Amino acid sequence: MPDELTALPKAHLHLHLTGAMRHSTLVELAQTHGVALPPALTDEWPPQLSAADERGWFRFQRLYDTARSVLRTAEDLYRLVREIAEDEVAEGSWWLELQADPSGYAGRFGGISAFTELLLDAAAIAAQGTGVGIAIIIAANRTRHPMDARVLARLAAQFAGRGVVGFGLSNDERRGPAEDFDRAFGIAGRAGLLLVPHGGELLGAASVTATLDRLRADRIGHGVRAVEDPEVVKRLAAAGVTLEVCPSSNVALGVMPDVAAVPVRTLFEAGVPVALGADDPLLFGRRLVRQYEIARDVHGFTRQELAELARMSLLGSAAPASVRTRLFTAIDTWLNS
Repeated sequence: MPDELTALPKAHLHLHLTGAMRHSTLVELAQTHGVALPPALTDEWPPQLSAADERGWFRFQRLYDTARSVLRTAEDLYRLVREIAEDEVAEGSWWLELQADPSGYAGRFGGISAFTELLLDAAAIAAQGTGVGIAIIIAANRTRHPMDARVLARLAAQFAGRGVVGFGLSNDERRGPAEDFDRAFGIAGRAGLLLVPHGGELLGAASVTATLDRLRADRIGHGVRAVEDPEVVKRLAAAGVTLEVCPSSNVALGVMPDVAAVPVRTLFEAGVPVALGADDPLLFGRRLVRQYEIARDVHGFTRQELAELARMSLLGSAAPASVRTRLFTAIDTWLNS
């Protein structure tokens, strides 16, 4: 019953800026700006992807970069963020932490600081217009030099308390070990930002451990391969570290063979906080409600357990106390309706 899951109030903690673009918007902006899109983003959409090897990840990243290239003007960015907020409303998401790497947009938007100011303004306007709370996570790229990550960490610290709530680390974890980025995460941590690196997606449980030991992660993007080591799972549960689990993404990128193999139930029953996320719906063709459908229809989550997943998404977020209280009450109302 999609309507029931749409009505469940929830937070969305794992969504990338360009990856959240509507496919129709991608096509329209490409036509407007004369950007040639490959068949994988037009006739064959959503694309067939796999990140099982570095060549597969490179193809995924190349498609993402192509999609990002259609954003040419401030108006494009404002439109993108407004539409993201509208789509969150349609999915029953009332708090969003949107992740972006400003260095990927800086060349067309006057630098990383100018882009971040534009993004924060777009988020504030979209939030006011839709009622969705929107916060920004600035993410470094682990395939670039760690000094670039430190620059972005200082940028995130500069905007802490002004709409930026966290600092992340994304891209292919096989090419950027966590220990290379500990200084950047130290900068962000001292600024009071949530530390939310990716880990345990393309590499195993040791990658999860590294995000905890070297990056002092408050929350981990994906983290599903923690199940390969029961001691790591116990550690996550004991520390209350939320995993941003993205079932459709895991299958599309070949991390898991099918949605039944995504260890949502295993992690949940072990006491690990789980926040479901859509990651990059532009490339995977699935948004947030679909992830809750998978939990219900494939993993047998009851209404009580689905409500608990929604609560976990809020507990793992940077949402203000007033927002949490309002949405916790709304979740209880949904459960008792």
